[in-house]
Amino acid sequence: MTTGRFDVLFEPVRIGPKTARNRFFQVPHCNGMGHLRPRAHAAMRGVKAEGGWAVVATEEAEIHPSADVSPSVEQRIWDEADIPALRLMTDAVHAHGALAAIELVHGGFHAANLTTRIPPFAPSAAVTDGLDPVHARAMSAADIRAFRGWHRRAALNARAAGFDVVYVYAGHNLALPQHFLLKRYNDRGDDYGGSLENRLRLTRELLEDTLDAVGHDCAVAFRFAVDELMGAEGFGGAEAEDVVGLLAELPDLWDVNVSDWSNDSVTARFAPVEGYQEAATAFVKRMTTKPVVGVGRFTSPDVMVSQVRRGVLDLIGAARPSIADPFLPEKIRAGDLDAIRECIGCNVCVAGDNRGVPIRCTQNPTMGEEWRRGWHPERQAPRRSPDPVLVVGAGPAGLECALALSQRGYPVTLAEASRRLGGRAVREATLPGLSSYARVAHYREGLLTTRPDVEIFRESPLAPDDVLGLGFAHVFVATGARWRADGIGRARRSPVPGLDRWRAEGRALTPDDLLDGRLPAGRVVVYDDDHGHLGGVVAEALVAAGCETVLVTPAAVASAWTANTLEQRRIQRRLIELGVRIVAGRVPVEADAVGLSLACVYTGRVERLSCDAVVSLTEKIPADGLATALRAMPGRLAEADIRTLEVIGDALAPGLVAAAVYSGHAAARAFQEPPETVEAELFRRELPALA
Repeated sequence: MTTGRFDVLFEPVRIGPKTARNRFFQVPHCNGMGHLRPRAHAAMRGVKAEGGWAVVATEEAEIHPSADVSPSVEQRIWDEADIPALRLMTDAVHAHGALAAIELVHGGFHAANLTTRIPPFAPSAAVTDGLDPVHARAMSAADIRAFRGWHRRAALNARAAGFDVVYVYAGHNLALPQHFLLKRYNDRGDDYGGSLENRLRLTRELLEDTLDAVGHDCAVAFRFAVDELMGAEGFGGAEAEDVVGLLAELPDLWDVNVSDWSNDSVTARFAPVEGYQEAATAFVKRMTTKPVVGVGRFTSPDVMVSQVRRGVLDLIGAARPSIADPFLPEKIRAGDLDAIRECIGCNVCVAGDNRGVPIRCTQNPTMGEEWRRGWHPERQAPRRSPDPVLVVGAGPAGLECALALSQRGYPVTLAEASRRLGGRAVREATLPGLSSYARVAHYREGLLTTRPDVEIFRESPLAPDDVLGLGFAHVFVATGARWRADGIGRARRSPVPGLDRWRAEGRALTPDDLLDGRLPAGRVVVYDDDHGHLGGVVAEALVAAGCETVLVTPAAVASAWTANTLEQRRIQRRLIELGVRIVAGRVPVEADAVGLSLACVYTGRVERLSCDAVVSLTEKIPADGLATALRAMPGRLAEADIRTLEVIGDALAPGLVAAAVYSGHAAARAFQEPPETVEAELFRRELPALA
């Protein structure tokens, strides 16, 4: 049970006609399941309710075909036909005693309507906010009346689907009511434009309409972005306080955050402290008697208690922390704080949604697999035998595999070649802004060291003869991968001439070399054909080491893939501010005594860049030598009675840390299970029903 200092977190909170059983509130978050995968969505939300969250919300739910945000996969409540799918979610949440909330959304000019082909709506005529060649038309008075009708109908359908809390949404720069509120989007001359009261009129009407339609049975929440963090160019400050003053007692709940999404869900690299939104949102609680929920990547119960005790929030909101650990509230209640999987703020969850695929998480490999594979974050099938298992390598994959096997009941021996456990997770955590990645290792190491059925051997590199002689019938190899230094990657499939000589001279390096303590000097090129966050991080580390740094990439911008994690613009800005020259659309074609020859990826034109060294991020080579050597001697494997030899993590297929953790977990789940069971889980699909 909790100690007394956390008891305040488990007090009930009245929200209009409903009561939340405690102060833990899973705020709306996207997940790539939505209307296409309703069973998967329901199972994921149901696990959150089981884990102790008092309120569990959907992602944004489109209220009308003119709110179509395809190809993103969000929720839909276009009409009564959507009620059965939504009922799956509310039933799953109610089964565990939680309240179900739905975020009703019309995206305005954020919704390009690529599927429905309806001209988008906006307060004033404007181009849509994506890259699609689509313009939105200014809403007429009739359009506004129709929109209010759609929203009211959606609220009624939400009640019919069993929802307890119904949202009016004006946040993240993704919602039509917010677009009306913002001067730069609203230049109307009627009652919905001009003064703040006029620009706020539509929001007030939606709140009043929703309260009138369902307020006797459902709580009505208002999700409001109080600050765009744009200074005088954006919304915030006195105007935000005026909005709260004008609407203070109207909604049953205030859900407050900052806008846009990249500010609300900023990565830990750029917002390392819990509760980072407090400075922007704390004023709201002082201006209303209604309960207030807010977010800040909360994982520490002491920080949560502080937010409540100091009158900042009534309810602890979470999206990403509830993804990393759906059982966070229950673990706090039980006093099992060491078992909390703390969010590392990497935004891999966000990337899943931005790529239109089901959500995933670096810390929680079961996220998104609750229905498809039947995975539960706190439960696994018991062991099939008492056979001991050897795991070679204690990086993210090895640690997760060892932990999951132990949790199933298998005796596990974990052998790590170095002194520290964690592999790339702890190594990369030493780079600028990545300290939170150490949580991947520390969480798993902390649990493993308490388990009596686990033996850990550090500084224990194993050769093939060692593995053959140890007497284990089951071996998992998680020996990681190393970056290659020859320039081979996405942009070119042959080595860059001259880099072999530079390598011999210590001038051609990789991130592994930097992490091993070998730093270049002088003018250094970071050649980033990886396009994730590490290229920018390595450039930042080189600047800190005193190098004149140039980032060369075949992409159009630095760290291009990180647009999916909402941090590309921040990375580019930081590099520019640090004085890093960014050379985009170029690929090395030769290294000579004085520098690199770079070819334009569009024209092939070659230019020269003088430099003293290059650090390449292109692709990785699996460090699978141990497994390869063992497989080359099948006779000796048979003599040693080794029946399982499985390669996992980066040693199998290098990727994100999240992929390595998932690989280790999946291998442990599948171990000694019938093949047909594993295959059925892996390929379970939600198919459309044909009338």
